[in-house]
Amino acid sequence: MSSLKKYNLLIVILIIATFLRFYHFTTTPPGLYPDEAIDGNNAVEVAQTGHFQSFYTEDNGREGLYVNTIAILFRWFNAPHEPWAIRLPAAIAGVLTVLGLYFLVTELFGEWPGLLSAFLLATSFWHINFSRIGFRAIMAPLFLTWAIYLLIKALRDNSQKTAMWYAVIAGIIYALGFYTYIAYRVTPLLFLLFIPFFKKYPGFWKRVGLFTIATFMVAAPIGLYFLGHPADFFGRTSQISVTNSGNPISHFAVNLWKTLLMLVIHGDENWRHNLSGAPELFLPVAILFLAGVALGLYSLRKTWKKKTWLHDAKNMFPAFGLLLVFFWFVLAILPAAASDEGIPHALRSILMLPPTLIIAALSGVWLYSIIKKLWSAKTVNIIVIAFLVATAGFAYVEYFVLWANNPNVAGAFNKDYVDIGMQINAVQPENRPKYVVVEAGGVMVRGFPMPAETTMFITDSFLPDGRAQKNIQYILPGQESLIVPNEPVFYIK
Repeated sequence: MSSLKKYNLLIVILIIATFLRFYHFTTTPPGLYPDEAIDGNNAVEVAQTGHFQSFYTEDNGREGLYVNTIAILFRWFNAPHEPWAIRLPAAIAGVLTVLGLYFLVTELFGEWPGLLSAFLLATSFWHINFSRIGFRAIMAPLFLTWAIYLLIKALRDNSQKTAMWYAVIAGIIYALGFYTYIAYRVTPLLFLLFIPFFKKYPGFWKRVGLFTIATFMVAAPIGLYFLGHPADFFGRTSQISVTNSGNPISHFAVNLWKTLLMLVIHGDENWRHNLSGAPELFLPVAILFLAGVALGLYSLRKTWKKKTWLHDAKNMFPAFGLLLVFFWFVLAILPAAASDEGIPHALRSILMLPPTLIIAALSGVWLYSIIKKLWSAKTVNIIVIAFLVATAGFAYVEYFVLWANNPNVAGAFNKDYVDIGMQINAVQPENRPKYVVVEAGGVMVRGFPMPAETTMFITDSFLPDGRAQKNIQYILPGQESLIVPNEPVFYIK
């Protein structure tokens, strides 16, 4: 394939990815879920104080990179108090992950698998949805994908100087992932696979050493934080662990099965995460994935029989690549299967996305190589174009028509809380007393249940100064005597 054609196709894929992640960005999804809002509120505080943290303890604890990124938007770009400002880093991360997956898969398997993998990720409802929500988890596949790609580049590069730079940058990017999401903690095991394949390659240990040093240096702040606050490290994990059940092994097995089935039969039922109950994969992509699993295992079995696994890292990328992808897939299942809440859980399984779509893409390229031998070029082109158009078209319809227009979605994102905030903002004069009675329950954050976070963000009243400036008073049930008669009262239920 010519370089011009390759880059033209890549640009088209990135345009599709960008469109599906930014179209109607300020209005879809509607509302602002409190878990998103608290990131925005913490970011507003950080923007004012300059006190960036590696970990934020409120709302069951959150790794700090996403909050800190939003804080930069508020501190230096004066972003408005609107939901899209919290979601912007997620959308950018989504597009960059598509690009990173292209580079990684091309490095492992070649141009066509790289392009198809990127296209499947660009048009995946699963990935589109989380690229448009202000959840920190979307950054986990971004950093892991780019880190693996750059480390492979470091190990392959013939120039010692260039390889060292690749290794350092790979370590920095990989370390940033530890500031994103709990599930990322399983990923160090993935890098053990590099040792048997590359240990005899010139400069291997030096390059891996640089990668490791860079990783430890960048990850040190959050690592030291957890050493001093072990309860925060285990907090959320221990709350939802299968070990809390009467039969953890049985629960783990059931969760594992449900997590696998969510790809092709029955997906996450949470409207915030999915078109409730729909499989995470578009049917043709699901078929390619299943075929890819069979083909991949068959190929690995043949390689094992020939005992050609470790001859030369440079020439063994197909075998190494397949093992890497399958091992990645297996590791990524564990955080979801080991939890005992909301299974199947598309968010907790988000690291499964890249390997799942790589497997489907490899199957698709293999199928193309078969049918082009059986049918005319015109027929094959029609089939390929029909598949690509159907996949992209279904992504649009599933997200913007079937999902976005479903009334359950507004409720899942607490649109009513945003509406309350807009009503408060409309009260004139601005300094008129306004009362917000928080009747909804939830985790307490600075004296008020979590549902208040959404309204606080929309009205810029999370911090005491903001409340005083706008004369907004939040009260709990039983404190209604504080309300001054004839002044506006709002209820968060």
